[in-house]
Amino acid sequence: MAGVDVDDLYGLPLDQFIPERTALARELRKAGERERAAEVAALRKPSVAAWAVNQLVRTQRKPVADLLAAGDALRAAQDDVLNGRGDAQSLRVAVEHERVAVDALTEAARGLLSSEGQELSETMIERVSDTLHAAALDDEARAEVQQGRLERELRHVGLGGFGAASGRFVAPATKRAQKAPSTAKTTKRDSAERERTAREQAKAQEEARREARATEREAKRRAERADRAAKLARERRDNAAEALRDAEVGLAEAEAQLQDAVAAVSAAEAAARDAAR
Repeated sequence: MAGVDVDDLYGLPLDQFIPERTALARELRKAGERERAAEVAALRKPSVAAWAVNQLVRTQRKPVADLLAAGDALRAAQDDVLNGRGDAQSLRVAVEHERVAVDALTEAARGLLSSEGQELSETMIERVSDTLHAAALDDEARAEVQQGRLERELRHVGLGGFGAASGRFVAPATKRAQKAPSTAKTTKRDSAERERTAREQAKAQEEARREARATEREAKRRAERADRAAKLARERRDNAAEALRDAEVGLAEAEAQLQDAVAAVSAAEAAARDAAR
């Protein structure tokens, strides 16, 4: 059958999704596949953020694989801390690696969106980032993202945005908690303390992460605006310099013509005087 298939629809430029979806449904109906045609016609056009993530999955395979590996490492580090095998430093390193992987893909998404003429609002970029973060840490979200057919952006619901698929984030246990007696009451109290500490640390890390990324984005926007302003100023300067050169040439030509005219007048006056004698 001619045209694109269902999977191809999600790899097209966003403004081509609906026309191609309609064409594909029409072809299926002509082929007598009315049930499939109805399914295709019911497909939702992806949101801008979901479309960007779909393109990343299709075009940035190595960075996407790095993101998923970083997510696995972060979940493993959390489990190690929960089971008393890990430490705070290992967890911090895993968190940083996952953040770097998300940021790298988010920057790639900026390029995709700008080339498509889409507005690069902070909300849009944040939705892309949240979806990538969910894919790294949540098995269900990962399965959806890897298909490259996402219709809406996703958001991880773990504590502080750093949880594993189960929606939990584990902070390093305090030395006092690690050495506490292994009684049911103490274990319950220590568990509650760890969870409370985890929530507080996760919230602080998430806020710091968002603020740092917002600051970085604003700095880049300012740099881009300054670069555009500098280019415009240089262009105006060059145009002014060229106009000045043209004016100087014109002035020189006008002065030469004036000298010629003065000489011609003098010659005519002399001739008139000679004729009058």
